[in-house]
Amino acid sequence: MPNSVPLATIMEEYNLTLLTDQVNIEDKVLMHPEINRPALQFAGFFDYFDSDRLQIVGIVEYTYLQRMPEEARKTNLQKIFAHKIPCMVLCRNLPLLPEMTQYAIEYDVPIFSTTDSTTDFMGEIIRWLRTQMAPRTQIHGVLLDVYGVGVLIIGDSGVGKSETALEMIKRGHRFVADDAVQIKRVSHETLVGSCPENIQYFLELRGIGIIDVQRMYGVESVRATQSIDLIIKLELWDDRREYDRIGLTYDYMEILGNRVSCHSVPIRPGRNLAIICESAALNHRQRKMGYNAASALTERIMYGIEDRRKH
Repeated sequence: MPNSVPLATIMEEYNLTLLTDQVNIEDKVLMHPEINRPALQFAGFFDYFDSDRLQIVGIVEYTYLQRMPEEARKTNLQKIFAHKIPCMVLCRNLPLLPEMTQYAIEYDVPIFSTTDSTTDFMGEIIRWLRTQMAPRTQIHGVLLDVYGVGVLIIGDSGVGKSETALEMIKRGHRFVADDAVQIKRVSHETLVGSCPENIQYFLELRGIGIIDVQRMYGVESVRATQSIDLIIKLELWDDRREYDRIGLTYDYMEILGNRVSCHSVPIRPGRNLAIICESAALNHRQRKMGYNAASALTERIMYGIEDRRKH
C-alpha cells in the first residue's frame, strides 16, 4: 500500500513490545506520518481529534488518567478506541490500565510499549515516519555523490549518462543508482534518491553489458542513498541554440514540488563530461557557501571599467 507503514515494521524498527496479544497486527498499517498525544481526548475534548495518527501516551497523560474518576476514565477511553485509532504506544514501560486492555480488544486496536522517554520516542518516530511515507517518484537517470554533492544526471536514452558515471566512479566518486532513480521528498528542501533493491549497484554499459560497481570498484565506490542537490541534463549539441556561457542566471527543475538547480550540458566530441560534472558540483558548493564566480567576474569587469573612467 503506497504511503503506509506496517505496524509490524514499526514494532521491529523500534523494538516495541505488543501488550495486547489478542490483537493481530499482521494486516494493520499506519497511513499518517505524524503522531498525536491524546491529552485533550483523555479530558473529554474530541473536536479536531487526529484519530488516524499513531497515539503516544507519556507519563503526564498516564498520571492524569490514573487520577480521573473511574467512570469518566472509562467513557473517554472508550471514545478514543471507538475512533478506530491505528495503535497506541505507552512510553517508559508504563503498564496497561484495565480499561485500555478491554477497549483495545473490543475495537481491535493494538497497544505497544517502549522503554524510551516520550520526547526521545516522538523525535525518532516522527523523523522515521516522514522518511518512510514521503511522497516519491522515479526518474530515468544516474545518481552520484560528487564531493558530497548529490548529482543527478539525466538525458535521452543513449546520450552517455552511464559512461559518464563510470568515469566519475573511476575518479573516486560514489555511485548510487543507474537507470531507475527512486526519489523521496523528505522535506520542503530535501530530496533523497536511492535505487530499487533488485538492481542496486548495477550499471548498464551499451556494448559491454551489466557491471557490478560494488564488486568491481569496492564498497567505498557506492552508497545506498544520497540527497539530490544538482541536476545535469545531457543533450546533443544544437548549433541553433544559445547555451549559458557565464552562469549569472539559475535554471531549475521541479521534482515533487521541490526546485533543484539544473544545468543543461551540450555534448560534442572532445568534451570531457566527467570533468564538467565535477566542476559543476564544486561550483554548486561554492554558490552554497556564498561565492559565485560569474558574479565575481562581472564585479571585477565593472570595477575595471569604472577605474578607467576615473583615470
